[in-house]
Amino acid sequence: QLQLVESGGGLVQPGGSLRLSCAASGSTLARRAIGWFRQAPGKEREGVSCISSLGGTSYVDSVKGRFTISRDNARETVYLQMNSLKPEDTAVYFCAARFWGCSNTLTDFGSWGQGTQVTVSS
Repeated sequence: QLQLVESGGGLVQPGGSLRLSCAASGSTLARRAIGWFRQAPGKEREGVSCISSLGGTSYVDSVKGRFTISRDNARETVYLQMNSLKPEDTAVYFCAARFWGCSNTLTDFGSWGQGTQVTVSS
């Protein structure tokens, strides 16, 4: 059974960068799309970015040009490089998997990780 573990969160100043990792165990990522989601206090969980099993990528408008998603199937890991971070990026970031292609529907994703906190503050 696929298990996902996020890491790489932390406290960063506005304009700074972080790289989040989503590491898989128990099953291969190779046939799966991986989505990154975030949830800020008092807000609904939202999709941030997704990478399909074939490497196609998508981003929510608010992070386009600042975030980059990538995958390393050999390491069973998906990354989210976050640059030019803003206070509004503060949230718990989660990764989740589904077979093959990305989806805009959160409930299409299973195997959620536990999340990693990203705080952008001066």
